[in-house]
Amino acid sequence: MLLKVRRIVLFVQFFCVLEQHEVKTMNKTALISVYTKDGIEDFARDLIAMGWNIISSGGTANVLSEAGIKVTDTAKLSGRGAILGHRVVTLTPEIHGGLLADDNMLDELAELGFPYIDLVCVDFYPLMEEIAKNKATLKSVINKTDIGGPTMVRSGAKGRRIVVIDPSDRVKTIEWLKDGEPERDTFITELAAKAEGIVADYCLSSARYQSDGNIDGMVGTKIRDLKYGENAYQTPAGLYTTYTDDPLAIDKFELVEGNPGYINFTDVDRMLQTMTHIAAGFDLNTGSVPCIAVAVKHGNACGVGIASTQKEALRKMLIGDPLAIFGAYVMTNFTINEELSYFMSWYKIKNSDACRIFDGIVAPKLKKKACKFLSRTGDRCGMFVNQALWTLTKHSLGTGIVLRQVRGGFLKQPNYTYILNLSSETLEGANDLPQNIRDDIILGWAVGSTSNSNTISIVKDGALQGNGVGRQDRVGGAVSALSITHRGKHDTNGSIAYSDSFFPFPDGP
Repeated sequence: MLLKVRRIVLFVQFFCVLEQHEVKTMNKTALISVYTKDGIEDFARDLIAMGWNIISSGGTANVLSEAGIKVTDTAKLSGRGAILGHRVVTLTPEIHGGLLADDNMLDELAELGFPYIDLVCVDFYPLMEEIAKNKATLKSVINKTDIGGPTMVRSGAKGRRIVVIDPSDRVKTIEWLKDGEPERDTFITELAAKAEGIVADYCLSSARYQSDGNIDGMVGTKIRDLKYGENAYQTPAGLYTTYTDDPLAIDKFELVEGNPGYINFTDVDRMLQTMTHIAAGFDLNTGSVPCIAVAVKHGNACGVGIASTQKEALRKMLIGDPLAIFGAYVMTNFTINEELSYFMSWYKIKNSDACRIFDGIVAPKLKKKACKFLSRTGDRCGMFVNQALWTLTKHSLGTGIVLRQVRGGFLKQPNYTYILNLSSETLEGANDLPQNIRDDIILGWAVGSTSNSNTISIVKDGALQGNGVGRQDRVGGAVSALSITHRGKHDTNGSIAYSDSFFPFPDGP
């Protein structure tokens, strides 16, 4: 009798091994467990149509079942449902064994009765959103800290499974499966790397919050290879994104022409800071934002103009520093059309066959004929568009934490969010000034405060006349600003001068 029982057991085990190998090679299994259910039914249906089996947990299993999709609940695999107040659902040997087993472990997996899981589709509790709430507490953050999701993702990544964590990868994955899984190793590695990066950023958010900022860092994804860095020998170089919701984040600027490099992107970032400070200053103090044109060279403004019309703003920008503006990057908060592109290139250029050239143009919109006119051989004029530039206000300043790498670590500080308020009680006599002087003060502050210190900025009639930046002493900054102003043949009678810090002695003024 005992021998018969043993033979039956061995037969069942052998059948399980055969069944497990068939599941591995024929009917594949996907584990789906998502917090955000939008569109998950379509993804599951596509898998079912290709003969896949679906395993799911709790709420996701209910959603799929109600949609008429055949699904096996994870509780059925483990023999138990969620425990400890739903804190433990998928943290079971059945799930993680199915994700981590190598091909040479299939017999053991079958003996254990665990399914081989080929794909895991997971997203996480909204931890970052909870942390961002004003009323967030340690308890609420802990409650929104996902453990099962990141653990399944990391098990899947280590087990070389198909890991789908970004909803935008679902359609791509289905198409890849239908195409016969071309370049399988590369595809799986890319998804695994992406998943590990998302987990790292998720865990970093928790560490940052619970340490009260004593632990910090940054996780980014490269979105563009650059030819080289600041110098030709600094390779490789790239542009990375942290996928913020900021409409003015650099990754939200669409490159429509050109091949910008490292310095070009730093110029775009710096002049965006100047542009948004100008807009914020006018929005706060006047309730409206004028037409703005900013030209920068190595991150510092060399020409700025504000006006009620687009052409006048460009004219004021062009007369700033006529030498430095040659080959500058330009940003506007209005569309650049063919007429304006011609105006920018030829204004005040006489008796010459060569027009003024620019290294880059950034605007809410660039007309095709304008792009064609402003383009340069060798893709040397980078052209970006971002419609968010149309609607700049006092709320457009960057608010993300500023990190700067230093040898062996990094420095950290809040962003540059101060806005000059001329109605402040600490500014004596500001309310008694005529509006044109108030406007120049706002413009001088916005330009000088976003330039390299030490800075002296000279402004008149809504135009930057001279910007003396990056000097070791403030007197040198004043001398530099005046030198640039005189070089541009500007009349300084009635101009305003802005200093980004105090003069320690009267020789500067």
